[in-house]
Amino acid sequence: MPTPVLICDDSSFARKQMARALPAGWDVEISFAANGEEALQAIAAGRGDVLFLDLNMPVLDGYETLAEIRRRDLPAMVIVVSGDIQPEARERVLGLGAMDYIRKPIDAPKVETILNKFGIRFDGSADAPREVDIEIGALDVHQEIVNIAMGRAADLLARNLGVFVKLPVPRLRLTERSALQQALEHAPHSEAIFVVSQGFIGAGIGGEALLSFTESSFSHLAELMHYEGELDAAAEVELIMDTAGILIGACLNGIAEQLDIDFSQSHPTVLGRHTSWQELLHPRADCNEQILVIELDYAIEDRDIHCDLTLFISGDSLQLLNERIDYLKYT
Repeated sequence: MPTPVLICDDSSFARKQMARALPAGWDVEISFAANGEEALQAIAAGRGDVLFLDLNMPVLDGYETLAEIRRRDLPAMVIVVSGDIQPEARERVLGLGAMDYIRKPIDAPKVETILNKFGIRFDGSADAPREVDIEIGALDVHQEIVNIAMGRAADLLARNLGVFVKLPVPRLRLTERSALQQALEHAPHSEAIFVVSQGFIGAGIGGEALLSFTESSFSHLAELMHYEGELDAAAEVELIMDTAGILIGACLNGIAEQLDIDFSQSHPTVLGRHTSWQELLHPRADCNEQILVIELDYAIEDRDIHCDLTLFISGDSLQLLNERIDYLKYT
């Protein structure tokens, strides 16, 4: 009798990759869920004896799903598969009842090793890739690549500051520069912001990264970095430059590694201090250019520290980027 296997991830690309990573000789009946709520319903219906669970999802995330599985005493062996590679993330999910933890991108031999460890046997002689019929859009692949890169950046920041970084679900959209400027200009901001800009380019794919902090974050950031001097203008620049070096650099490196390219990065520059988006944005001649916008909102748990990392991929890079994405979709 086939083993009911449930793969829960908000990314269709990640669901397909996980399904293809299952041992070809394992007799399974695979179901899919896009969030924790759908996963709970599937487990209750008997479709999730083994659950491969993502952490960062809308509606009900992986942590909440694990807690609910435990509360309801649902019959599921849970293996977490996530781009959040912070050591504390692993500790938390194991504490909530997960059997093991696999970091993204998914490594098929690692999946086999874990299944063997828990007594799940399959025909090891079968080696043909499992066929999985899931329609995947380019933006979905972009989002999963960013999700993995975001997790690496958060892990580096967490290790440097000794904190736990709360990860968002990445937001991606294709838009014209003019529409983006209007949206930012009219976005509600209760505080002044501090913005650092850094350009990047590699293999014909280029763009700009903006990291913005609210003013209230600085005192908490200084405390975590053990900064003992006066928190003056020079200190603020030093703190945000150090943080930008971690978050922007690690995120871009994570994206580049998955796309098999190298990004050359310009020196980060302060775009604005104690300012607003309305003051920073100026009309451009290429305002009708379509660009890819990637938004990541980082927060540090139990601290009033919030920063937004926004990546802008230029319009003339999109064709080359999508060519690399197409390769990933079918491998």
